[in-house]
Amino acid sequence: MARALGAVLLAAPAAPALAEPALSDPAREAAVARLIEEARESPPALRVLLRGMPKGGDLHNHLAGAIYAEDFLTWADEKGFCVDAGGLSVEPPPCPAERRITTFAAAHEFAMDRLIDAMSTRGVQRGVGANDASGHTQFFRSFERFGPMGGETAKMLTAARRTAAGDTVSYLELDHNTLTLTSVVRAAGDAALAQGDLAAVYAEEAKAFAGLIPKARAELDADEAVSAKAMACGTPAAEPACKVAVHYLFQALRALPPRQVYRSLILGFMMANADPRFVGINIVMPEDAWLARRDYGLHMAMLRLLAAKYPRVKMTLHAGEVTLGQVPPADLRDHIAQAVAVGAKRIGHGTGIAFEDRAEDTMARMAREGVAVEINLTSNAVILGVKGADHPLNLYRAHGVPVVLSTDDEGVLRSDMTNEYVRAVREQGLGYSDLKRIARAGLAYSFVPGGALWSDPVGLVPVPACADSATPSCAKYLASNEKARLQMDLEHQFATYETERLARARKVS
Repeated sequence: MARALGAVLLAAPAAPALAEPALSDPAREAAVARLIEEARESPPALRVLLRGMPKGGDLHNHLAGAIYAEDFLTWADEKGFCVDAGGLSVEPPPCPAERRITTFAAAHEFAMDRLIDAMSTRGVQRGVGANDASGHTQFFRSFERFGPMGGETAKMLTAARRTAAGDTVSYLELDHNTLTLTSVVRAAGDAALAQGDLAAVYAEEAKAFAGLIPKARAELDADEAVSAKAMACGTPAAEPACKVAVHYLFQALRALPPRQVYRSLILGFMMANADPRFVGINIVMPEDAWLARRDYGLHMAMLRLLAAKYPRVKMTLHAGEVTLGQVPPADLRDHIAQAVAVGAKRIGHGTGIAFEDRAEDTMARMAREGVAVEINLTSNAVILGVKGADHPLNLYRAHGVPVVLSTDDEGVLRSDMTNEYVRAVREQGLGYSDLKRIARAGLAYSFVPGGALWSDPVGLVPVPACADSATPSCAKYLASNEKARLQMDLEHQFATYETERLARARKVS
């Protein structure tokens, strides 16, 4: 494997062959692994070592939740927003001058801290307000509080890509909806919807909203253009964030009346089918919410019908973001199994797998079919209280299920991808080789268009076109397949990181 890996990796078209370290070096990897082991008991030392480690893709990242409260408040201040009378959110102008955000912050430092705590889980994670709201409640309430500051998609994209670049994440698969499509969801009303009516309702909805798709695409065009300009992408002054690749997942909303859920799903499938930037769909909002629990089976029927109509659209589904005591036992029995059965290519969270009736069969199917699980360690600890030995990350690994690490909502959770990697080492016992496997999986199981570099992402067996990397066929393959290019870049990043890390260690010693 090592010889084949080295041969393939030397094919990176932009790589100066003599300047780069060898890309497959087991001894070098083992040496870095020893550094990680030596730092295992020191979170600060681990943070220093792992921040520069290439982390591949973040496949479970909600754009709105990726933004820190301070950024939202800065943007709101620029638009003249004010702190509301309760001091827990903001509101648009007009409002008293003393409650303008900058004025309020200067006069009331600790009240401003309280506002930031209200718009994130910062306080709850440190015990502030923990008697009044659980991590679960505070997390989801945060979105309501910064909701009035929406409409800043371009700035959010810029912030998310800058964060990723600083965290050595090379690809973001962002959960994001355009305002054009989101604005019509709740107008679907709250009338009952039976499973037998799904086909007829789909026909009506698809016809009624077909004209919105071009408008939604134009909206995203404009947002991306503004973001690219802010980072000087395509110019000599381009920021490192310009190199962070981005695609999107349309996120349907599950904790709404069924007609609204269905409309959001229909719009999502239509958008993903029409716009290659949207590489799939998701379904979000609290899985333990009353309507989400009641209608879980109906939602799966909706997904099954739409997946048949749009077979090219891939699905990653939040499933199993529940745990014992949070919901009645009936809601722990088969949510993940149902999501896999309906055709999900990835499972978001999957925290409740051990409580499912056929957990081992479901994990065996996931392993067999290459259905990855998106593990969100900080999110699960804060929202569900599931962490350490109680977390199923290693259960999934023991059953051969592909695992990726992701951030979920790093702004609301006050976290980042490096923190997820530190937690994986400290709380889950993972080593450097495990982390490399997870980073590679973040690209291998992404929905990035194009063929992959590896025909076997576990054994790192190259595709036939790149069996001999020094051929025109391999160069052509890399040039025409975005996923393969990102995977090749990741291997170059590993080699550079390991070489530089060891050189720094030698200087220190």
